[in-house]
Amino acid sequence: MHYILAMDQGTTSSRAIVFDGDVRIHAIAQQEYRQLYPQPGWVEHDPHTIWQSQLAVAREALVKAGITARDVTAIGITNQRETTILWDRHTGQPISNAIVWQDRRTADFCAQLKSQYGQLFRERTGLLLDPYFSGTKLAWLLDHYSGARKRAKNGELAFGTVDTWLLWNLTRGKMHVTDVTNASRTLLFDIHRNRWDDELLDVFNIPAQVLPQIYASSADYGYTAPDLFGASILIGSVAGDQQAALFGQACHAPGMVKNTYGTGCFMLMQTGEHACESQHGLLTTSAAQLDKQPMFALEGSVFICGAVVQWLRDSLGIIKSSAEIETLATSVPDSGGVYFVPAFTGLGSPHWDPHARGAIFGLTRGATHAHIARAALEAIGYQSAELLLAMQKDAALPIRELRADGGAAANNLLMQHQADLLGIPVVRPRILETTALGAAYLAGLTAGVWNKTEEIAEHWQIDRIFEPMISHDEAAQRMSNWSRVVRACNPWGRD
Repeated sequence: MHYILAMDQGTTSSRAIVFDGDVRIHAIAQQEYRQLYPQPGWVEHDPHTIWQSQLAVAREALVKAGITARDVTAIGITNQRETTILWDRHTGQPISNAIVWQDRRTADFCAQLKSQYGQLFRERTGLLLDPYFSGTKLAWLLDHYSGARKRAKNGELAFGTVDTWLLWNLTRGKMHVTDVTNASRTLLFDIHRNRWDDELLDVFNIPAQVLPQIYASSADYGYTAPDLFGASILIGSVAGDQQAALFGQACHAPGMVKNTYGTGCFMLMQTGEHACESQHGLLTTSAAQLDKQPMFALEGSVFICGAVVQWLRDSLGIIKSSAEIETLATSVPDSGGVYFVPAFTGLGSPHWDPHARGAIFGLTRGATHAHIARAALEAIGYQSAELLLAMQKDAALPIRELRADGGAAANNLLMQHQADLLGIPVVRPRILETTALGAAYLAGLTAGVWNKTEEIAEHWQIDRIFEPMISHDEAAQRMSNWSRVVRACNPWGRD
């Protein structure tokens, strides 16, 4: 029996799942960890907490599965993307907290660069100059910590996104590596030539010595240090969480689309060997690669998805657990005219407004917790619908269905609302853990558990299909109302 350990390091928790060769889940372990908000618009994590929590859940999953490290054929790693860490190569100690992908501290810096360099970055990286991506975060760290840039030039510091940080610790510093999907989210990587770009590095004054090597997503990333799990384990894959989910959803053919409802909400369309340049606020990004051949996806990013449910739980206290929101939301027939735009850290695709802030509209004396809860769920659907509508405009490919995954995809109310807005079926698979599953598939391909993507597609199974239940005209009216409230979320009128 082959066992694959998938490490799924997310924004609010670290998870580990043990799969077997028949894609059965044998154990899941998860540990939430603390989010740090030192200033408005800033979001940080403790890098040590990221590593220690991921190691702890990996060990726990093995114990729960009743297996040892010697039973594990390979490890697959998937991670929150864009979150930026800079550490000392000799001591392994970070020079600061990790700057999380949601962080907006470099918004003004990006605005200064856009007029001169915006088109250059768009052409080379497929991305927009936005604080979302890790390049501006790395530049900020080099600028704000004494001697950091000099130390980086001297080869004393190592930069990495979370995957690279985990690999470094898993191999005791032997591997300073990332994969193409994570590299493609840095603003430093030419997605067409599959390599770091010197001209882009010069714009940010980032020395190349600080960067990791780049591998395909399915590749030999070395072995874990034997003392971590009791024996060395092959690390067979690395992929950013959204590209891993695209692979895990078996979206291997151009035109296939998945949406992951996690902390944020991320919709990706597989475009194969064609890099589709968006004209409607989407991103062109690298998809998971099995070899040196570049593969691409069209992506839309919503910064706040499941995080709005956590906010209702932790900040407002109107629910005690995230699972309660569906019961509360379905206790009313509709949102009562309430709209909730959760722009806590600005707006992502297709708006790209780092200065927008969250707002609740349409409150009356009759509005209750239930109406706000329902409006929060509906906001997730509205934001995702904007992404698919943009994809339909950009891609000359028919979109026949949306494959949904992530924790919030278990919410039937949200899935039905999504199908109603899109006018196409929303398909929920039996395994919602498609991010971890994608990492497992990629690692299994490296280790020979599976030999081709067709084998992987055969394992994908449907749990439920949500068909649209409202007219196209009604859906269009709802989206029009949503657009009106979104425009009101930047009252200061800043670009």
